[in-house]
Amino acid sequence: MPNIAPCCLTRRLRAGKLPPVHAPADSSRSSTAFIPDSGQAWVRLALAVVIGSIGSVGMWSVVVVLPVVQGEFAATRGAISLAFTLTMLGFGLGGVATGRITDRFGIVVAMGLSIAFLGLAYVAAGLSTTLWQFIAVHFLIGLGTSATFAPLMAEASHWFERYRGLAVTIVASGNYVGGTLWPPLVNWGIQSAGWRTSYIAIGIFCAVAMTIVLAALRVQIGAETTRSHANAPPPRVDLRLSTNTLTVMLCIASIACCVAMAMPQVHIVAYCGDLGYGVARGAEMLSLMMAFGVVSRIGSGFLADRIGGIRTLLIGSVAQGIALLFYLFFDGLTSLYVISAMFGLFQGGIVPSYAIIVRESMPASEAGTRVGLIIFASVFGMSFGGWVSGVIFDASGSYAAAFLNGLLWNALNITIMVALLIRARSRLAMA
Repeated sequence: MPNIAPCCLTRRLRAGKLPPVHAPADSSRSSTAFIPDSGQAWVRLALAVVIGSIGSVGMWSVVVVLPVVQGEFAATRGAISLAFTLTMLGFGLGGVATGRITDRFGIVVAMGLSIAFLGLAYVAAGLSTTLWQFIAVHFLIGLGTSATFAPLMAEASHWFERYRGLAVTIVASGNYVGGTLWPPLVNWGIQSAGWRTSYIAIGIFCAVAMTIVLAALRVQIGAETTRSHANAPPPRVDLRLSTNTLTVMLCIASIACCVAMAMPQVHIVAYCGDLGYGVARGAEMLSLMMAFGVVSRIGSGFLADRIGGIRTLLIGSVAQGIALLFYLFFDGLTSLYVISAMFGLFQGGIVPSYAIIVRESMPASEAGTRVGLIIFASVFGMSFGGWVSGVIFDASGSYAAAFLNGLLWNALNITIMVALLIRARSRLAMA
């Protein structure tokens, strides 16, 4: 090729007069380049769902043992609910930390640290002798569970381009697969061997099983550690907001929707016990709720790929409010089964939609950090919602006021999503 000045070369490349020049291969990467949406990407996604399903036990075990531990330590409902609050706090803070670790060192390192925390924390909880020890160690359980959600969603979003929305919601479904399987298993363990033995067994099982799956994922990922976003396309949605402003708005929205979401998810087992149906029925309702949540999450991925993340989230939030309203008026056993299934079907796609909105409206290079922050906000909402619902129950003697509180927070989420949707429409009208 003759000598051509850099500026002329650039103009000729843009005009298509010269063939594109490819950068030399990075020796730190594997010899075969990874192709998004390939069969290898789907294998990675399947392994991510398995490890997320196992590790999500930290989100659900305390919900099942709550009435038993409350009786053993003679605690109030509000006090014992702090265990769930600390679990969610550890989950949220851990999600931000493991998200940053994932960006720098890869998902394998982040997940390995989470596995170590999870196994040790469950054993420590099973050996706790006082209420404060039981509550405090659940912060570590939350840390151990953290890498199985926000970091996995951010990581999976880099494995796909055409099916990114679907992939994000599928990997997020691991949390609900765990929510379907773990509550009845934990309840069976409590009835068979007691909650302490069950907790120790959970810790050992998770450490072994998750390590095996992580090793398989490590083989699939190979030498890859971080992702380059230099050639990523610009955001598809322009809301005419700064990235920080949009992040704050999404954080407030996620807090609001998750305060509402926490009421049935955290207290349905105890609620059924109070109504005289027994905690086993409540555990079945929670499992049913999570099973329908899996359907909702995957369905929301298909929907988001067609109508966008904001509209998908708004639909889910409105539907969640309808289900909460039904809880206020119906408390029969059959009605609660039906409403719990509806609640899972309506709200399962809400939280993953935030990750989709981030990818649609923010630079790809910031996706991991922004998703981690917004998921942390949602975790704060779940933590606060679980605790305040218990406090409201202690003050009023029933869960009616707690359901109403959830409805008010849900209305705030709807308001923010409508505001963002209006801005998006206004931008389209100006184009």
